[in-house]
Amino acid sequence: MAFTPAPIIYAIEPFGGSIRDHNPNLPLVYADDAAVTRGDGIFETLLVRGGELSNFDRHFERFYASAQLLDLPLPIKADWQRASNQAVQVWLEQWANAGAEPIDGALKWTLTRGRESTQIPSAWLSVHTISPTQLHQREHGVAVMTSPKGYHIDQHAQTPWLTVGAKTLNYAATMAALRWAKTHGFDDVLYTDGDTVLEGATSTLISVKGTKIRTPLGNGQLLTGTTQQALFEHASSLGWRCKQKDLTLEDLFRADSVWLISSVRIAARITSIDGTKLPTPENESEIRELIEQSLKVKSLANDAAKLS
Repeated sequence: MAFTPAPIIYAIEPFGGSIRDHNPNLPLVYADDAAVTRGDGIFETLLVRGGELSNFDRHFERFYASAQLLDLPLPIKADWQRASNQAVQVWLEQWANAGAEPIDGALKWTLTRGRESTQIPSAWLSVHTISPTQLHQREHGVAVMTSPKGYHIDQHAQTPWLTVGAKTLNYAATMAALRWAKTHGFDDVLYTDGDTVLEGATSTLISVKGTKIRTPLGNGQLLTGTTQQALFEHASSLGWRCKQKDLTLEDLFRADSVWLISSVRIAARITSIDGTKLPTPENESEIRELIEQSLKVKSLANDAAKLS
């Protein structure tokens, strides 16, 4: 029987102070917390691989920017880094004590508006193994259906309260879209605006043609992808021509390969769009390795994110 580590949760004082290992069998979030009542908060999910937190700095930059956009207390990097490293150390110890080789894990940071009764924000992190579904999609790819997001954002509109650039807890619509896709025989959703391609439900889209790697420009409608940023930096250093630009569905059908990339699932090649199959590229393993290496290079170069 495969080993399953016990849940790991660390509570963090959002204004600085104590960091404590929280018993996962005891409650942590109150019924009047804004995360529960309104989905009012932010999160980030990092890949845990080989005892390292991948792409730590980019995730923290986006976490910090999300807090600014939602007027939440600004996260203190040293505290979140220390709590993350402690949690990963406990994670590794569980595998070692079981005599098992650790598989990839996911570490999730959460910061909420907090309790309505106290007005004190809540903050915690957790570590868990990634799902068998994510592992399967890494290896076998995903069949996607296209769908509009259900709204359009004019980048020139006077709507400064919109939090498109923040990774918020309000994922109800995203989860509903994924459930709809799965009940209709698809693995994932590719959002579009007319014929313009935007992003996956929980991922960034890239297309590859020759030595060109492209990702949608977005025009203010997309969340910046940390994995995409790492990939572009690494691939550019190796001579790939990486660029953000408007992409259409026709561009995807003309590409050598199309991928959904994200922090934990990493890379899932799109095998079909709305039932139309995409050919398997000859360099599929090369592209997959390029994406994997972009995360490895970033984590190894980041001494602050490494465990001592």
